Amino acid sequence: MQRQKLRKLILLISLLLFPVTLYYFSPALIINAGLNGIINGSFIVFAFLFLLSIPFGRIFCGYLCPAGGLQECAFPVNERVPAQGWRNRIKYVIWTVWMGLVVFCYFHGGKITAVDFLFETENGISVSSLQSWLIYYGILCLIVLPAVLSGKRAFCHYFCWMAPFMVLGVKFRRFLRLPGLSVKGNEKAKCVSCGKCQKVCPMGIDVEREIRDGGVRNPECILCGACIDNCPGHVPVYGMAGPSFNKEHNNGSGKKT
Repeated sequence: MQRQKLRKLILLISLLLFPVTLYYFSPALIINAGLNGIINGSFIVFAFLFLLSIPFGRIFCGYLCPAGGLQECAFPVNERVPAQGWRNRIKYVIWTVWMGLVVFCYFHGGKITAVDFLFETENGISVSSLQSWLIYYGILCLIVLPAVLSGKRAFCHYFCWMAPFMVLGVKFRRFLRLPGLSVKGNEKAKCVSCGKCQKVCPMGIDVEREIRDGGVRNPECILCGACIDNCPGHVPVYGMAGPSFNKEHNNGSGKKT
């Protein structure tokens, strides 16, 4: 459990730094930058998240995301796992519309005139005025309210505009059959079907069934390691998945993951 304490500490630090880093995750600022022909900080961060996810999956979500840290602070308020299904696709609709706007804005400008990582920040600090503080607290409410009302990491499940970049990175890795960090099954351990792995998974993944199939291939996995650190039999483990693991497979529900 030491790993989980360290993970939560890193998430807390990331959350405390959110007034500094907010604009580097901004979906709106990249649109403004595009209209001005500027590659800004959020453009670079979103590209980095995609590239990072190819070898490391959604580890950013599990260990570094300030929004994830805020939502985990709300776990004691509502420990229910949000409902799965069509709601999980809302974030992809949001992302698709937003990315369409981003592409339009950059093409509308005609050309890239500059790269400015600190675009519209105050010496690199995002929140530095009354208006930006109001925006900041509004975003905090946008992130934490779904978690309070619907359960663990509900914002991640339904609304996060950053998650699709990393899901695409994972799918790109699998398409190219590249190795990547995953939660796999320990061949030397035996599952006793205690259900603890599923109970602690904040993303509502059927961890036990996926581990029985060789490892967690669900793109919603954020690699937080909660299933690993709470399994009494040490069945789930971190590992680098090879080409055979990265094949698309039927997960038993009639859908491919």
